[in-house]
Amino acid sequence: MPEACDVQAAGDRVEALLTRLGDLADAAVVASAEELVRTLVELYGAGLDRVMEIVTETGSAETLHRLTTDDLVSGLLIVHDLHPLSTAERVRMALDGVRPYLGLHDGGVELLGLDPSGIVRLRLTGTCDGCPSSQVTITDAIERAIAAAAPETTGVEVSTDEKPVPLLQIGARPPGPCPVPEG
Repeated sequence: MPEACDVQAAGDRVEALLTRLGDLADAAVVASAEELVRTLVELYGAGLDRVMEIVTETGSAETLHRLTTDDLVSGLLIVHDLHPLSTAERVRMALDGVRPYLGLHDGGVELLGLDPSGIVRLRLTGTCDGCPSSQVTITDAIERAIAAAAPETTGVEVSTDEKPVPLLQIGARPPGPCPVPEG
């Protein structure tokens, strides 16, 4: 089996090569290279679309599941806007997958929504016990899981439901002699 391909890394490499070509070649060559890339992407996208149609028409839920959970295929489906799960559904699945690892209980992370710019808004509840380093660790793991499941998102904003811990208020000693314990 060939080495796994990172869809995001491949896309970044194509962009870098087109930029480099733009620096080295004249405008007509750059336009032709960009058209070539667009044509290939459209061709592969149309092929993937047809594969998804065939799998859906045959009712092969297991095959569909395997395609949508394979990192490479899932990434390509996302690039071509063919993934059967919405971004929000994939984010929820990522959160469900990370909860046990983080020890989050009782819905310790809640999806508040996705804004049009691609920011995922979350709330942590009942976790961390006020420990900033734990929150950073949890947030990093959540961000990695979301980036893998929904690479089209542009960021993650996390809020918490932490309530301030009341401090014990100690006042000045009352005036007068100290009471002596009896006994």
